[in-house]
Amino acid sequence: MSGRRRALGLAVEHGIDDLYQGAVPALVPALVAVRGWDLTRAGGIVLAATVLSSLAQPLFGLVTDRRRMPRLRIVGMVLAAAGVGAVGLTDSYLATWCAVLLSGLGVAAYHPEAARAVHATGTGDRGMGWFTVGGLAGFALGPAAVGLVVGGLGLAATPLLALPAAAAALAGLLPRRRPGPASVPDEVAAAAGRDDWRRFGWLTGVVVTRSVAFYGLSAFLAVHLTVRFGFGAALAATTLGIFTGAGAVATIASSALTRRWGRTAVLRWSYVAAAPLLAGTLIAPSPVLALVATGLLGAALGVPVPVHTTLGQAYLPRHLGLAASVTLGLAVSAGGLASPALGALADHRGTTLALAVLIAGPVLAALLTLALSDPEAVRTGSPDA
Repeated sequence: MSGRRRALGLAVEHGIDDLYQGAVPALVPALVAVRGWDLTRAGGIVLAATVLSSLAQPLFGLVTDRRRMPRLRIVGMVLAAAGVGAVGLTDSYLATWCAVLLSGLGVAAYHPEAARAVHATGTGDRGMGWFTVGGLAGFALGPAAVGLVVGGLGLAATPLLALPAAAAALAGLLPRRRPGPASVPDEVAAAAGRDDWRRFGWLTGVVVTRSVAFYGLSAFLAVHLTVRFGFGAALAATTLGIFTGAGAVATIASSALTRRWGRTAVLRWSYVAAAPLLAGTLIAPSPVLALVATGLLGAALGVPVPVHTTLGQAYLPRHLGLAASVTLGLAVSAGGLASPALGALADHRGTTLALAVLIAGPVLAALLTLALSDPEAVRTGSPDA
């Protein structure tokens, strides 16, 4: 199988896996309505699926760096599907919480080996861009799948949500890594490279600051525009779709930009562009201009995403699984952790001030990129070094 085809297969795989990540928040309203839970309990369900999953990913990364476990991708996907599928069959809060926790751990188990497999295809930022888009698409399809199944058949029908993962595994859709020439470059790079923990730490800071801004905007930008311009529910949902959709499309363009300008330059200038675009979104005088700025802002925050992972793996060639688990998991959870504080600020001082605070995110991320250099550019003498 060619590297391109393998990378595309992994992108599809990522979409199926992350469908279950997107399904959990969409299940919360049904759980609240059917079981009468308060919002504190509902928040605990989301916590089980996201934060604990993100914290577990580095552990899986460390394990897979010590021992190659390519089939952990399949096991992780099946666990993610099984946990979501079991939600409607549980009869207590604790059982539901444990089912969602199982799903989150499955998602955590999947990502380190999957990102390593993308690295092994030799497709670089382009392959990681496809992989990222696949995950974003799957995450976006999660709520739609829940609406179709649970909205039409009731909460007890959640086992049907597990069918995509089951069908993928049974049909052999998941690419399986076999020993052979395709794995040699990955092994040689790991043996020859040296881990640069200092620059990886700076890169983690970049990912964290981007995460806080992105998740804060995802949670409250539509609310802000609704309050300011009187958007209805459909247009508010469209706003979020424009923001995330533009980001997904931009990840595909990321590889072309990095080939032309280099990885650290793309990171830096994406975040430099994001700061005024965020300000423009908040002060736009009309709904049309606000939506245009929203799309451009989503694109600016989407371009760096594949670069985070490929550059992280370049910094830690001996710990590819750990690098991917941090850039895809642990650092990303910071956005979710900061959202409650941002919501409290919005409650007391308004959404404009709360979102204006987020401008510090891309500004800080751009400054942190000054401490980064691209190991591959250093070897080739590129200006990006």
